[in-house]
Amino acid sequence: MSRMDGSTGADERFVTGADGVRLCVAEYGDTALPTVVLLHGYPDSKEVWSGVAALLADRFHVVLYDVRGHGRSGVPEPLRGGFTLEKLTEDFLAVAHAVSPDGPVHLVGHDWGSVQGWEFATVPGTTGRLASFTSVSGPSLDHFGHWIKRRVRRPTPRRAAQVLGQGVKSWYVYALHTPVLPELAWRGVLGKQWPRLLARVEKLPSDGYPTASLPQDAAHGAWLYRDNVRQRLGRPRPDAYAHVPVQLITPTGDAFLSERLYDDLEHWAPRLTRHTLPAKHWVPRSRPQQLARWITDFVTGVENAGGAGAGGGAVAGTGTGAGGVRAGKPGKLPPSALGRVLPAARERFGGQLVLVTGAASGIGRATALAFAEAGARIVAVDRDGEGAADTAELARRIGATAASPETVDVSDGAAMEALAARTLDSHGVPDVVVNNAGIGLAGSFLDTTPEDWKQVLDVNLWGVIHGCRLYGRQLVERGEGGHIINTASAAAFLPSRALPAYSTSKAAVLMLSECLRAELAPHGIGVSAICPGLVNTPITAGARHAGVSDEEQARRRERSARLYQLRNYPPEKVARAVVRAVMRDTAVVPVTAEARGARLLSRLSPGVLRAFARVDPPL
Repeated sequence: MSRMDGSTGADERFVTGADGVRLCVAEYGDTALPTVVLLHGYPDSKEVWSGVAALLADRFHVVLYDVRGHGRSGVPEPLRGGFTLEKLTEDFLAVAHAVSPDGPVHLVGHDWGSVQGWEFATVPGTTGRLASFTSVSGPSLDHFGHWIKRRVRRPTPRRAAQVLGQGVKSWYVYALHTPVLPELAWRGVLGKQWPRLLARVEKLPSDGYPTASLPQDAAHGAWLYRDNVRQRLGRPRPDAYAHVPVQLITPTGDAFLSERLYDDLEHWAPRLTRHTLPAKHWVPRSRPQQLARWITDFVTGVENAGGAGAGGGAVAGTGTGAGGVRAGKPGKLPPSALGRVLPAARERFGGQLVLVTGAASGIGRATALAFAEAGARIVAVDRDGEGAADTAELARRIGATAASPETVDVSDGAAMEALAARTLDSHGVPDVVVNNAGIGLAGSFLDTTPEDWKQVLDVNLWGVIHGCRLYGRQLVERGEGGHIINTASAAAFLPSRALPAYSTSKAAVLMLSECLRAELAPHGIGVSAICPGLVNTPITAGARHAGVSDEEQARRRERSARLYQLRNYPPEKVARAVVRAVMRDTAVVPVTAEARGARLLSRLSPGVLRAFARVDPPL
């Protein structure tokens, strides 16, 4: 072996593949650990995986190799016929035998690396050499061929639209089949401009990728398409079934591949785990940490199962929280919050880290459990430490891959700073942050004291500001996107003489969310404001009424609680709206009919809302 660039920490050697072509192989980590092979796509070289490889090297023996004709690997002669899937399979088997002679390897492929991976996972010749396959942004040509044939033979308007849509996305495939022109473009202006185009369109870091061999790699790699695409799409194999567990990772913003391509995949890969993420095509560069987490979980699961397989899926205001009222010990599991949303939510959030404040009860607890049901890792934060611990225990029982409680008052800036640092050290950067903690306060403006105002704004507004500032910074620095949810309220756009302090705090949260959404959008970070109406949570039992006696306070709390119970809108429905808001990246989400009506009136007829605001509600 010869040492590569010292900054990579990898060893490099050459392995002889099909037709005597020498393949450049780089290895990271301890060879005694399970072997994970990362295979690049077009027009990349193995360096596309360098960020992911570095993250995996502590847990696995990580192997990268340049596909024939790319990077430092040899070029087949002649080019025509030198890139067939049969020869690429021989190359893979040669590398697998060299790097792991005594056991099978786990393969991860991106783009054309994934196309190759599907071949390796479905042909008999790799049985016993492949333990699992993770596919990223690349379909099986055989499955693709069957997908087209089914839609052409039994057309419907939807199926026709799917075929036409993928046909438009596949424009580059037609271009690469033209003679000479692709090679001229890549060796000329396209090769020179490609790094800038990639950085601008995909928002990739400028860290030495692509490598200097790009023009030659892209010119040679055009034969991947010419040698395989038309032949396999026209005559797909009828028995292209995966003989190993498969993990599918689908970026929802892929400009080249439709999500619909994978609709029938369970037929071909019975042991299938699905994940989606809001990203564009080059996820090895744009989302290395997320990929590394999913690869680690999947490979570890297959190894723990003895290679037998990993199962089909990973998994008006108001939050409660700064001083939320507990909803009971964790005994009986709550009803599912996700319902029909569950399969898509599991694909999206399985293994991701979700932090929820105000998680001891009410909307916060329901939201934490909804993400737990989707297989996320949960950090349940509340000033009520015992309630947060109960939520974490329920989260583990309902499907969270991990869950931990944190006892923190969100109004305490120093405590929130410490929480953010502690979370980063113990769990990493949260993928979703739900700033939900809140308290209620009713009473006229003239009866509301400065101390009352400070308490409400400290929790309802400053708690959200602390969460957005601290975790927003972490998300930006990580550079892999994410989402922030801020719980506002229908009171944010529904004025009331009875709720001046509360409504003001929630209106500020709504505007903060809108401003932050604009600022973080270029970083791929979504921000949503959730605006519930009357939701049956314990917040009414803890809400204060300014300017009244203790006896009157108790009477008003009881009346408010009866009103919310009569409405009986469960927090689980709000939690489902939160999950959907993250999946759809929705800016403002009114929840409940009254919230949607108030939002509509605030736009169409604000005078009507002002008239209602003069009414003294029976609180």
